[in-house]
Amino acid sequence: MDLRSAQLFQHLASSLNFSKTSEQLYVSPSTLTRIIQRLEDDLGVQLFSRDNRSVRLTPAGVRFQQFVKKYLEDWHQLQVDLSLTSNELQGQLRLFCTVTASYSHLPDILDKFRLLCPRAEIQLTTGDAAVALDKVKNDEADVALAVYPPNLPLNMAFTSIAKLPLQLIAPVVPCKVNDLLNEAPIRWQDIPMIVPEHGPARSRLEQWLKAENFSPNMVAKVDGHEAMVSMVALGTGVAVVPEPVVQHSPVRERVRTVALDYQFEPFDLGICMQSKRLHEPLMRAFWQIAAERK
Repeated sequence: MDLRSAQLFQHLASSLNFSKTSEQLYVSPSTLTRIIQRLEDDLGVQLFSRDNRSVRLTPAGVRFQQFVKKYLEDWHQLQVDLSLTSNELQGQLRLFCTVTASYSHLPDILDKFRLLCPRAEIQLTTGDAAVALDKVKNDEADVALAVYPPNLPLNMAFTSIAKLPLQLIAPVVPCKVNDLLNEAPIRWQDIPMIVPEHGPARSRLEQWLKAENFSPNMVAKVDGHEAMVSMVALGTGVAVVPEPVVQHSPVRERVRTVALDYQFEPFDLGICMQSKRLHEPLMRAFWQIAAERK
């Protein structure tokens, strides 16, 4: 079993979704299927139970998952040990952030990190901000750019790098949404709203709804702030999103900010990693560079 096969199996054992693992680890579904089948052939057992609706680990798969987890941990520790004896820091660093953060906040940190650790291998995965902490917690990422949560787990380390204002946005195009927004007073309970499935943006929205004492007319639940901006631009509804997402959106000219008496609590964006790994050379270097960005 090679390292790549072990990483693919471990991710699939966690996601239990072939499409998700293929997308997030940049491998075609057919290649992923062949690798899993090869592992099953080599072991002589079935690792996953599959049907049209679900994927599940078999008892043999659960046992193999324990083996692979230990194998990957030992490999990572070997990289750490060898880097300590090298004049240059090296090894792999798995990063997770949103698409917007990948070009709004990450480049400055990575530019400095590459100068300090030119031999380090960077593996970047992008996705919904709401799952950033879970990616680190589940060892699917070493470091994540994440929003500080209401209750940070004790085993997680977090250092702030930026404050992100939030705003309510509406479409520019003539549509029913704007007709309703032009009424005086605005009947907020009738305004179509695009809401996040979960995460810090959802909690900020709920705080506003509670303060204004109305139930929203939810027309869509969406994962990812970038997709929310696109739906607003199409005239679907209004949404609460971080300001940088709007600024960097390709459809920013098609949305506008709605003036409110209410002020949303800004996001505290920062770097998150497992506390027990702060001593590792690559992790410590990335942490220190990010902390200097405050």
